[in-house]
Amino acid sequence: MSFSRCALLWARLPAGRRAGHRAAVCSALRAHVEPLPGALGRVSAVASSSSSSSASGGSKAPNTSLFVPLTVKPQGPSADGDVGAELTRPLDKNEVKKILDKFYKRKEIQKLGADYGLDARLFHQAFISFRNYIMQSHSLDVDIHIILNDICFSAAHVDDLFPFFLRHAKQIFPVLECKDDLRKISDLRIPPNWYPEARAIQRKIIFHSGPTNSGKTYHAIQKYLSAKSGVYCGPLKLLAHEIFEKSNAAGVPCDLVTGEERVTVEPDGKQAAHVACTVEMCSVTTPYEVAVIDEIQMIKDPARGWAWTRALLGLCAEEVHLCGESAAIDLVTELMYTTGEEVEVRNYKRLTPISVLDHALESLDNLRPGDCIVCFSKNDIYSVSRQIEIRGLESAVIYGSLPPGTKLAQAKKFNDPDDPCKILVATDAIGMGLNLSIRRIIFYSLIKPTINEKGEKEIEPITTSQALQIAGRAGRFSSKYKEGEVTTMNREDLNLLKEILNRPVDPIKAAGLHPTAEQIEMFAYHLPDTTLSNLIDIFVDFSQVDGQYFVCNMDDFKFSAELIQHIPLSLRVRYVFCTAPINKKQPFVCSSLLQFARQYSRNEPLTFSWLRRYIKWPLLPPKNIKDLMDLEAVHDVLDLYLWLSYRFIDMFPDASLIRDLQKELDGIIQDGVHNITKLIKISESHKLLNLESLSAENRSRLSGTLKSQARRVRGTKTVGSKAAEPPVPNGGEKSLASRLVQQGLLTADMLKQLEKEWLTQRTDGKERTEPGTYSKGTRRKKKEPDSD
Repeated sequence: MSFSRCALLWARLPAGRRAGHRAAVCSALRAHVEPLPGALGRVSAVASSSSSSSASGGSKAPNTSLFVPLTVKPQGPSADGDVGAELTRPLDKNEVKKILDKFYKRKEIQKLGADYGLDARLFHQAFISFRNYIMQSHSLDVDIHIILNDICFSAAHVDDLFPFFLRHAKQIFPVLECKDDLRKISDLRIPPNWYPEARAIQRKIIFHSGPTNSGKTYHAIQKYLSAKSGVYCGPLKLLAHEIFEKSNAAGVPCDLVTGEERVTVEPDGKQAAHVACTVEMCSVTTPYEVAVIDEIQMIKDPARGWAWTRALLGLCAEEVHLCGESAAIDLVTELMYTTGEEVEVRNYKRLTPISVLDHALESLDNLRPGDCIVCFSKNDIYSVSRQIEIRGLESAVIYGSLPPGTKLAQAKKFNDPDDPCKILVATDAIGMGLNLSIRRIIFYSLIKPTINEKGEKEIEPITTSQALQIAGRAGRFSSKYKEGEVTTMNREDLNLLKEILNRPVDPIKAAGLHPTAEQIEMFAYHLPDTTLSNLIDIFVDFSQVDGQYFVCNMDDFKFSAELIQHIPLSLRVRYVFCTAPINKKQPFVCSSLLQFARQYSRNEPLTFSWLRRYIKWPLLPPKNIKDLMDLEAVHDVLDLYLWLSYRFIDMFPDASLIRDLQKELDGIIQDGVHNITKLIKISESHKLLNLESLSAENRSRLSGTLKSQARRVRGTKTVGSKAAEPPVPNGGEKSLASRLVQQGLLTADMLKQLEKEWLTQRTDGKERTEPGTYSKGTRRKKKEPDSD
């Protein structure tokens, strides 16, 4: 369409409408009168300039699969009518569709899109949205209507659509508009600069290095107690409690700060000069004379490492005492070099000897007082406890999901010389935080599921660091056993254990980092319509870290973010809810986080009476293992309430009452764990717990075991004689039971027990079936778990 024709139509518009659209049309005409043949060249030049400036930053290309397109709704009928159609003519949708398809197929356009950050995936998604917008809108903006009309009349080139396409692409992918800003926000290089208070003083760093039971923490705590002020940062609530009690018992007033608890010892509520806390809760703005950071090697932890990094770089203390493995010395020295602080290393040796035995336990009949069997799954805990009880022995049980009070009660029971309980069955939860009088550590298995930095589950033999940490619990200096012993349950595991313990511990290469709430808020300012989970993904992808750091795994955070995404909350409140520590394997705990967030969004305080109704208090003592696990989940829910009560005091107002309720629940759980073998027996009889079958977890563990580089030898016999090995079927291929024995997943004792129980069940089945009746269907139905 010629300019004169456009001007003529413009002149014919009514004065009021002409005034209303003057700005839009003038801008469209101003762009339109420029020479068209050079338009693509000019855009290419701009794109090239933008691309080169972006490339000069040296940043990596973003993972565009994380960019979730926003919805841009087509325009409905305008109250002012279709001005573009009045200025030109109504568009033929069929012609427009052909133009858009031609635009999409142009290689030059695709290359131009790539220069602006639209890779093939984004380009396709943007085009689909752009085409739908054009085809489904009742009326288009004047400028794009005129361009489309001119392309129809060959008065403009199809490439002239690109500026409008790019504008639409930036609407559905707002990250394209602000990539440089996002990179600056997510720049996690030079973390020491985040802590100006710590950089303002010259700190003295002392690294107490040594194995378990070497006295390294003791020496650091002595400096802490003798200082005018101090902070202890531990990995567990139990350790913080222990230092809290020791400090006050020594006449040094000390407060306690954990995620779920605040205890002040001064009668007027004033803060004491000393504080024992979990590492996540330490203050990086309060000045101290001495700070102690325990288990510094956990700076490499994929999920929690950021807390040790923050404490190491940020604590404002004249002296910072680090306790941990020698594997962390080099990394700590490098990190402190960037702050201009020197590290003094003090090495310690184990106070009591420990030896690896030349024989495995092989049978639970060989247990002695002071033995601790270490398992890496609850099913193994239940199975071993049950087998010990069958032998007329009593055992204490400790695993990670038990409340701290129950763990301490079980530890006290095991340590008490007057208690008949002389055997401990535990997970690696005993590696930290509990003082136990153990003579011999027995590894029931050497395979442990772990989560790597990418959030992927791995099933591998335990690391040297883990093995040393657990084995070191035997023969502690403060216990009655002055010499420790270590062995395995199965004979074929013993050589692997010796190999693991003799390996040098791999040096720690990097320290964990975590985005702050402020950084996420700044991200959200640029991407206001993006979900919090997606914000985290984009942040981690855009983030830049030095070689000495890594970004911690945030799968748990994202899980919570997706769980409460549909609940209307401010970003800061949503962030706090997502940082609440929950066990995402517990459905009741997850649904409770959801319910708490929903109550908060309605501005309805979560009172003591409301929570009692929610958890259906009072709760009965557990009758089986499932009841016990349900009570543990309720305890976690009360922990969640207490954690939130210190962040949102007005909405969670009854923390003291809930704490009393939790202590009462802890007592109920303690009674249940005290009678755990009875609960296991009842659970087995009601088919609520099946310890005889090879679970899916064990099958996956077997698969992981076979693939690992440190593998057991396939043909090795597990225990004892050939009589214990099941026969080979006529076909020549070994039976499942035989293969399981060889691979270390069944022992001879377990096999004999299974055979007895199978024969008993078979006899019972025959008694219940009439003679001559085909009973296969009956037995098969009984085996279906869903039928109970």
